[in-house]
Amino acid sequence: MKLNFSMVIICGGAGSRLWPVSRENRPKVFMPVASQQSLLSETANRISSSNPWLCVVTSESLGFQVQADLKDSEQEANLTIIEPLRRNTAPAVLFAALAAKNAGRGDVPMLVLPADHVIHDKVGFEMAVAKAVDFAMAGNLVTFGIPPTHAETGYGYLKLGNPARTPENSEGRIVEQFVEKPAMALAEQYVAAGNFHWNSGMFCFTPDTLLQVAHDIAPQLSKQVEACWNASTKANGGNASNTLVNLDKATMSAIEDISLDYAIMEKAPNVVSVNASFDWDDVGSWDAMAKHFPEDEHGNAAQGKAIFVDSKNNFVFGRERLIAAVGLDNLIIVDTPDALLVSAKGNSQSVKKVVDALNKDKDERATYHSTVHRPWGTYTVIEEGPDYKIKRIVVNPGGKLSLQMHHHRNEHWVVITGKAEIVNGDKVLHLNANESTYIPKETQHRLTNLGDTPLVIIEAQVGDYLGEDDIVRFEDQYGRA
Repeated sequence: MKLNFSMVIICGGAGSRLWPVSRENRPKVFMPVASQQSLLSETANRISSSNPWLCVVTSESLGFQVQADLKDSEQEANLTIIEPLRRNTAPAVLFAALAAKNAGRGDVPMLVLPADHVIHDKVGFEMAVAKAVDFAMAGNLVTFGIPPTHAETGYGYLKLGNPARTPENSEGRIVEQFVEKPAMALAEQYVAAGNFHWNSGMFCFTPDTLLQVAHDIAPQLSKQVEACWNASTKANGGNASNTLVNLDKATMSAIEDISLDYAIMEKAPNVVSVNASFDWDDVGSWDAMAKHFPEDEHGNAAQGKAIFVDSKNNFVFGRERLIAAVGLDNLIIVDTPDALLVSAKGNSQSVKKVVDALNKDKDERATYHSTVHRPWGTYTVIEEGPDYKIKRIVVNPGGKLSLQMHHHRNEHWVVITGKAEIVNGDKVLHLNANESTYIPKETQHRLTNLGDTPLVIIEAQVGDYLGEDDIVRFEDQYGRA
């Protein structure tokens, strides 16, 4: 099935209910679930027979990770839009619509997909998209309604009205109402009624239609988004034809934080739902994640190496250490190098409260993994204490850290493998394996990999504050502030 459409992937959430694997700086979209590919790559490759114009809207910390992830997929992004601030889905989708219009695709249907859905039935998905494209071409705003298989309190619902048809005879239903996530008793009523579908958070419309509807029913939001887009593209040479657009932070700060449903879809007169009868899961919790792994005869499932003894109905997720479960029943166990989660099944929606507590304590484990990805490579925290932190830093060939300094910490660098060029104050050093340098606080410094293999160094930090926000950048080839 060959379709003419644009595709927009929204890739900005932290996925906090899947902590500790999903964190702000590297969320669940980079996790493999249904295959060896990440959720993001799976989303980009979902319609294999088409080659759509692809736009990804994401955050500053994820932009380079998105581009790196999609380079290994079948579908690279034509444009990546970088949001300096999180403003929910309505601004994100409107930015993408303006980008598509700028690319001469204002009258071409635009398929909007979250990056974290799991869909195995590609044929069924393509059939639903074909119907949505027909309705979008007829001037409708289209959503995808998932027929509920059970009463679910974690999803919003669509109340469906009269049937709708396109000239091409595609079938859909008029959306009478968008309903918030209900309590269980109300969810059961919705399922029994038969005219309520789960709200998938997937959409389709032409940019011209969406922008006109937004102008009519959300004029303030429309004006704010356009002002930010114009300021951003002006800084980009007056257009958005390049592969990356960094949105202007000053004008974006004035934009309302609001979802597409609230801002536009709930108020629009021409909203149609396409029956999405394919398998679908937004993998929003560890309970949902567990369903995608095969169970043994006792109902246990695992990702990684696990041994179950006298245990039943458990899910274990870990990639590094052996996990042995003895005499356990109905638990979720998630192991990472720096954090362990143990939760009763059915209670994993509350994992977000753990992240809230970590944020309240300013604990970086809410945001960062022990291994953190940067545009130049990675660093891994090996050990830390009150006044010190030890990192293993890997710089890719050609990679270069920003020219920077710190107010509170001194750093000791020891080269393990590779060839390093180091700016240390007014000195430029060239160091090989088993050579080192000391960088006092408030000294400008920079690290560059001069070789064609990864550069590995050990960094020992000593100081009264070791947070990642203690950094002043003077120059950066990756455009970071």
